[in-house]
Amino acid sequence: MKNRPSILFQDDHIVVVNKPAHYLSIPDRFVLEKPNLVSFLKNDFEEVFVVHRLDKETSGVIVFAKNKEAHRDLSIQFENRTVNKIYLTLVEGNVHKDEGKIAQPIANNMRDSGKMIVAKRGKPSLTFYKVKERFKNYTLVEANIKTGRTHQVRVHFESIGYPLAVDELYGRKKAFFLSEVKLKKYRRGKDFEERPLMERTTLHAHQLTFKHPTTQEEMTFNAELPKDFRAVLNQLRKWGL
Repeated sequence: MKNRPSILFQDDHIVVVNKPAHYLSIPDRFVLEKPNLVSFLKNDFEEVFVVHRLDKETSGVIVFAKNKEAHRDLSIQFENRTVNKIYLTLVEGNVHKDEGKIAQPIANNMRDSGKMIVAKRGKPSLTFYKVKERFKNYTLVEANIKTGRTHQVRVHFESIGYPLAVDELYGRKKAFFLSEVKLKKYRRGKDFEERPLMERTTLHAHQLTFKHPTTQEEMTFNAELPKDFRAVLNQLRKWGL
């Protein structure tokens, strides 16, 4: 695998990681050999405790505890929604408001296992958003999720008509190609097969703020956008305005 996780911070109580896309947060139930953060961290640390998760295709900041006491404290912070979780996402279309909130309950899709939907029977879910950059057919948005529902950002933006630019499960595309923004200016040679700029959900866990489980000091960690996401934005700035 090209990209490896990087440790942003660690002490006797916590370890904060920048997760690359295509890495699982925890081991796969059936194929233990699949790259995952828990196995990666156990190469260096005796114990790691899972506090929260990121989807396999989502990159960015994630925190693990290194002992039971830290795990308990962090878990309470997540449960009480005092942790600040900010994502960057590229969505289809031109989001009509510069900022707003999406307060739609999210539930399991009874007809499609592994997928979530907006439904009255679902759990209350809240996402605040701010537009960061606009392009002709896409919008870069900052999403601040106050609840941690499965696929929350993906489901919420799809529910208001702006699915992620790349999202095979909830959107319209499973990859982003340069030809989509260059259109007629894109030249293809004979027998040329175009490679995608990005081949995973356009979602990145950009910032995580919480209190240290021992010192109670507020800590904020940032993960810069990875190479594939930056490549898409650079091309949109060049051709997609």
